[in-house]
Order: sequence, then C-alpha cells, then structure tokens
Amino acid sequence: MSLPAWAEVSPARRAHIDRVVALLDQWATAMHVSPQERERWLRAGWLHDALRDAPLGDPLAHGPLAAARAATDGETDRGVLDAVRYHTVGFAGWDEVGRMLYLADFLEPARKPTAATADHTQLAQRVPKERAAVLREVARRRIEWMLRSAWMLPDETVGFWNSLVGRPGR
Repeated sequence: MSLPAWAEVSPARRAHIDRVVALLDQWATAMHVSPQERERWLRAGWLHDALRDAPLGDPLAHGPLAAARAATDGETDRGVLDAVRYHTVGFAGWDEVGRMLYLADFLEPARKPTAATADHTQLAQRVPKERAAVLREVARRRIEWMLRSAWMLPDETVGFWNSLVGRPGR
C-alpha cells in the first residue's frame, strides 16, 4: 500500500508519512507481529495524514476526514479507521494499530527536537520491549503540549489518558 490517490499532502508531509510507515514497519519486525497485523499498522500509517494538507480549517479534522474517506474507498477494519480518526488526540477504544500509530506519529525521527523531545530516538528504540511505558510517556507529553497551548482537552484524550493510568473515563 501507499498513499491513496485522494491524498492531499505536501512533499514535507509525504516525507513524514514515509518515516511513520518505516518506523511502524521496523517495530512490527522487532515485535514479531503477524503479517496481517503488520499490514494493518502500515495501512494506518499511509492513511493518517492523507488529508493533513487539505484546506480544512480545523487542524484536528484531518484524521476524521481521512478515516471517512478511507471507509468510502473500502477500508472496513474498525481498528485502522479508529487509528486514523483519533491519531492526534488518542482514544481509549484503540486496539494495537491505534496505539502504534499514535507512537510512530510522535516519535518519527525527523520531529523537530526540543528540550522536551530530544530523547525521541531513545523512546522509539524502547517501544518494542516497553510499549506501555513509552505510550504513557508520549501521551503525557502530548497532553502537556495541549495544556501549554491552552487547547481544550477532547473527551477522547481524557478517556485515553485514564485508560492508560488505570482509572475509569469521564
């Protein structure tokens, strides 16, 4: 699989998607996932930012719109669709494909390093053996960024965090 024909991505976005897919593929190999599960991860990777550069207005709309478009084009795997739909905010109902896409989107190697993200490479290397711990750390960092940016926390984000720390959702 590769980007769908309906994708609207800049060359820089295409490079990001390529790196996310490569990281998902690397983790699938290291974690010895089945070929079917690997394929699910890669489909989600190709689809997640397929409409990121479309003129949508709301930066969080690209995931839900890409999931809807993928469903229209025949994607029937609920896990892949939920991974794409919620990849920017998190989702308590995810299966592995959603969790892995959330990690890869944040940890792909070309993310602009800052003091808070300087250890992305180390976190990415830990994923195959310590996925749950790294997932909590990535979610914490993403939520902290949202709070610093004075963004409202979507209900999905709150539910996702609570599912990671073992507390019931809202």
